[in-house]
Amino acid sequence: MKCVFFYHAFTSCWNNGNAHFLRGVARELRQLGHQVAVYEPADGWSRLNAIRDGGMEPLQEALALLPGIDVRKYGASPDLDRALDGADLVIVHEWNSPDLIGDIGRRRVEGAPFTLLFHDTHHRAVTAPDELERFDLDGFDGVLAFGEVLRQIYLKLGWANRAFTWHEAADVALYRPLPEIEPTHDVVWIGNWGDGERSAELNEFLLHPVAELNLRARIHGVRYPLDALRAIEAAGIEYCGWLPAHRAPAAFAGARATVHVPRGPYARSLPGIPTIRMFEALACGTPIASAPWDDVENLFPPGSYLRAADGTEMKNALKALLHDRELVGALTTAGLQTIAERHTCRHRALELLGIVDSIRGPRQSEAASLLQEVLS
Repeated sequence: MKCVFFYHAFTSCWNNGNAHFLRGVARELRQLGHQVAVYEPADGWSRLNAIRDGGMEPLQEALALLPGIDVRKYGASPDLDRALDGADLVIVHEWNSPDLIGDIGRRRVEGAPFTLLFHDTHHRAVTAPDELERFDLDGFDGVLAFGEVLRQIYLKLGWANRAFTWHEAADVALYRPLPEIEPTHDVVWIGNWGDGERSAELNEFLLHPVAELNLRARIHGVRYPLDALRAIEAAGIEYCGWLPAHRAPAAFAGARATVHVPRGPYARSLPGIPTIRMFEALACGTPIASAPWDDVENLFPPGSYLRAADGTEMKNALKALLHDRELVGALTTAGLQTIAERHTCRHRALELLGIVDSIRGPRQSEAASLLQEVLS
C-alpha cells in the first residue's frame, strides 16, 4: 500500500509533539511492507524555528532515523498530481491550510481511489471550533481523533460521518530504557510553555515542589516568556531550551523522575487525552508523578504512575519517587509493560491499517490478523 501523509512538520519537532509519534508510525508502516511518502512545507513555522534554535543538524539527525521514508518539502503548495499518483491511503493533518485540505478532499469527491483521512491532534475543536469549521471535510472518508472525547465532538457537530479514536503512542525504537546513562538530576520536565495554557499548573505541580524539596531539576522546552524563565530560575531549576525529540530518551535516563502536567484545555474539556510524554517517559522506564487528568479511557492501569491532586500531594509523590526503591521498581515494571502491551507505534500502525480496512469493506485482512496477534 502506498501511504501519503501531509503534515505541517515531520522532520521538525519544535513545539510539535505530533512529529515524535508520526515518525514512529511511518517507520512501522515501512517495516510492515508499505510505501510511505510525507509532504511538509519548507517554510513551516516549526521547521523554521527549529533551524533558528539548533541549525540543520537536529533535522538531519531526525531524517537519518527514517530510512526508506520519502520526505518531501514543498514551497507554496505541493504538486498534488505527483503526490497523489498511485496513493492508496492519504492522511491530512489539521494544521494544514484550509485550501490544501479542500483541494485534496475534492479529488476524493471526484473519484480518486485512495482512502482519505483527516488527523486531529489538538484542542481547537473545543477552544476554537470556528477554525475547524473552515475545513471542507466532505470528501474525507473519516477522521482520526487522538481521543474518544474528540471523536464524539466530530460526530456530534456533524463535521464527519465517520470518526475513529487513534491515540498517540511511544516510538519504542527510540524511547526505551538506557541503563548505561547514570542519572545526574532528580527531576526532568520536557514540555513547552505554550500560550499560558498550563502556567498555573506548572507553578503548582513542578516549580514549587522542586523548590521546596531543593531538588536538582532541568526543564527542556520552548516558548517560555521572560516571567516564566524568571520563575524557573527562582525555583533553582536549570532551563535548557529546545530538546529535539530523538534526544529526549537520554534526558529521561539522566533523571530519576519526571512530572506530567497536561495543558488546561485537555484536562478541563478533553478528558482522556494525556500528553505524549506519558507514553514516552513510561517507555523509557522513567517514573512519573502526574498533575490531575481524567483517564476516562483507562489508557494506563493503576500502579503505572503516581497521581497528585494538588501541590502538596505532588511534593509527597516526588519524595516517594526519589526515596522508595520498591515503589519505583513496581512503577517502572508496570509502566514498561503497559507500553509494550498497548501503546507502541506498531500498535497504532496496525490500528490504522485496521481502520482503513473497515472503511474499504468488512473483510478479514492481514492487518486485522497482525493486530490480534500483537494484542493477544
